[in-house]
Amino acid sequence: MSPEQIARRCADTMWPDDHAARGLGMEILAVGPGSATLAMRVRPDMVNGHGTCHGGFIFAVADAAFAYACNSFNHRAVAAGVDINFIAPAHLGDTLTATGGARHQGGRSGIYDIEVTNQDGKSIAIFRGRSTRIKGQFFDES
Repeated sequence: MSPEQIARRCADTMWPDDHAARGLGMEILAVGPGSATLAMRVRPDMVNGHGTCHGGFIFAVADAAFAYACNSFNHRAVAAGVDINFIAPAHLGDTLTATGGARHQGGRSGIYDIEVTNQDGKSIAIFRGRSTRIKGQFFDES
């Protein structure tokens, strides 16, 4: 299998059990070796008391893109830590797109950068995730 096929198969294996991403209405737009792009539309139940998208939902779409990127090599991985910087507010009806991938992937640890933009390409947030590989694969490659 090519690296692209492995990444797609990993995403296809994770997606049915990803109740959080599916429940928030996320959609996988692209996956590749060490990269992913997911999108989510801001719904009324995602808006806070300031009339903007709650930061937790912006974090969620970035975190989901991070998860699909760092799990794209057929090695199970989890977050070891993350940071997010909110650049601008997102609003009801906006479509948020989280895009990014590996800055570094070593034996067990990786660093991934994800940018969240709105439908106009405006930067909403910058997310950096640190991953740790755990035991297991998504499928047998032999």
